[in-house]
Amino acid sequence: MRELWKRSILYAGLCCISFAAGASAEELKTPEETPITEADREHWSFQPVQRPAIPDVKDSSWSRTPIDRFILAKLEAENLKPAADAERLTLIRRVYFDVIGLPPTPEEVDQFLKDKSEGAYERLVERLLSSSHYGERWAQHWLDLARFAETDGYEHDKIRPDAWKYRDWVIKALNADLPYDQFVRWQLAGDVIAPENPEAHTATAFCLSGPDMPDINSQEERRHTLLNEMTSTIGSVFMALQMGCAQCHDHKYDPISTFDFYRMRAFFEPAVKPVKNRSMTTLAATGKPRQPSHVMMRGDWRQPGPEVQPAFLRIANVQKQDIKSADARQQRLAFARWLTQKSHPLTARVIVNRIWQHHFGRGLCASPSDFGLMGEQPSHPELLDWLASEFMESGWKMKSLHRLILTSRVYQQTSRPVNLSPETISDWQLALEKDPSAELLSRFPRQRLDAEVIRDTMLAISGKLSAKTGGRGVMPPLPRELRETLLKNQWKTSPRVEDHYRRSIYVFARRNLRYPLFDAFDRPDANNSCPRRGNSTTAPQALLMLNSESSLKSAHELAGLIRDQAGADPGAQVVLLIRRTLGRNPAADELEELVTFLKSQRDMLRKEQRSADQLLLPLGKTKMQDPYAGAALTDLCLAVLNSNEFIYVD
Repeated sequence: MRELWKRSILYAGLCCISFAAGASAEELKTPEETPITEADREHWSFQPVQRPAIPDVKDSSWSRTPIDRFILAKLEAENLKPAADAERLTLIRRVYFDVIGLPPTPEEVDQFLKDKSEGAYERLVERLLSSSHYGERWAQHWLDLARFAETDGYEHDKIRPDAWKYRDWVIKALNADLPYDQFVRWQLAGDVIAPENPEAHTATAFCLSGPDMPDINSQEERRHTLLNEMTSTIGSVFMALQMGCAQCHDHKYDPISTFDFYRMRAFFEPAVKPVKNRSMTTLAATGKPRQPSHVMMRGDWRQPGPEVQPAFLRIANVQKQDIKSADARQQRLAFARWLTQKSHPLTARVIVNRIWQHHFGRGLCASPSDFGLMGEQPSHPELLDWLASEFMESGWKMKSLHRLILTSRVYQQTSRPVNLSPETISDWQLALEKDPSAELLSRFPRQRLDAEVIRDTMLAISGKLSAKTGGRGVMPPLPRELRETLLKNQWKTSPRVEDHYRRSIYVFARRNLRYPLFDAFDRPDANNSCPRRGNSTTAPQALLMLNSESSLKSAHELAGLIRDQAGADPGAQVVLLIRRTLGRNPAADELEELVTFLKSQRDMLRKEQRSADQLLLPLGKTKMQDPYAGAALTDLCLAVLNSNEFIYVD
């Protein structure tokens, strides 16, 4: 029964699984492969990438980059006008969170506002892209795709001791602006490209970062499951093709056959050699003769069908290239090179779309891991192709693409109406009517911070965020009731207190348990590749932000910093608090209201005559002369941490 239970878990999420015991003779007959037709290649994503001409627009003075021309042309076609430029305060907060995942300090805001010289914003973008925090922010997007965790998953969820090395490799590669084509090749064949380089071997952990069950009785079944999951993930992440169903039957919509699936799987079969009770982390190159690869009938590991040889995916093989080497290692390298050649119709389009998505909250194609027939049509197909072409011409440099997007006027639009005149009010209302979800980018789409950014920001504004980078995942304290749901010793709180304040990307990624704040704010569980996170609004989010130990501690520590730096004056405290949390000065009526709150809350607490251990006192260096005033400041800090303006970015 245990094996049957495991098998059902292993195959969860895969379509049309049937085992030989229940399969009919009709289902197990040798499949016939349908040829690829010209009609199959007519779909937009299978067409070669071509660089379109930059469109003409009526208001040519508005554009700053070619991106603006493509967006404006579509807006003008709909009789829409772009929104006004965002205020500089809004813009600096937006670009900080977007590029490095941290808020600007009051001093950084002041410096930017004082710099009125030409190119001030461009210099800010350059500084952020050069920051080591850039890699820490953008690596998380890639780790979502790579289904990264530091444990195997399933019932025992055992630790993978070296999994953290892949996370650190991704951060380092992004900070170094490793060209994307090389970034891909190293993750698929780094052990072949640079066999003497340990980091090249580490990069191949992408292929095996998914869940695994090392203790399963049949290691051949385990190997089959790992290979199928790997093949499906490579197809979805690099080519945005949902190939998983083709392990059992020809794809119902896209021109991907079962033979296609197992021919692509064959590139990786010689490099996957599981050992019972041992986690698999990286691919293992071998010079031994290749064992035959087979189509597995109906996806059943016990029913090998026709023999297949490694071959490139037919629908994406525009130039109909063949494998020239018989060496298994060189064949896998050939696949990685084929995937990253400029003639490939999907690879550049897919990554450009992913980067666009993380800047605007939505990709030019809204189904980032499905460019097939069942995926979404691009909102701006010409812009997608122009960006893909530009990306390849720039040497596949991701920072160049970021720079192009961040300096566009489209990116610098406001997300909400500000100081509208009677004329611009009608333009704004028309944009809301014809572009309600901002798909056409008639304004900048307002976005909620990711879970990790919320936590990092709470640590940063209270002055507690650790600057330490890299290494094994750390385990901040968890509530007792949550620890009790785990097996013994599955969450050992890190003994060094400094580790509790490290950036969220370094928090131990356990597959069977997400850190509570991450869980509440839609971090994926790492059991599957996640191309786009959910964006839920639930009661547990508010309860966690108001009542959890971590939120209360952040409010204590923030209040301590405010009291240390602003002294006992309520007005100075409010100004510093709003500047640190929201990146701006409080408005006059806001200042008055919050000062009034501090005084009334202090008086109420004093009237209740609570003892010091019943008060939320600031955790700072300054001794509290008035504990009730200190507790009122902590209450205000907690309230601001729970405001929409703290969680959302305009």
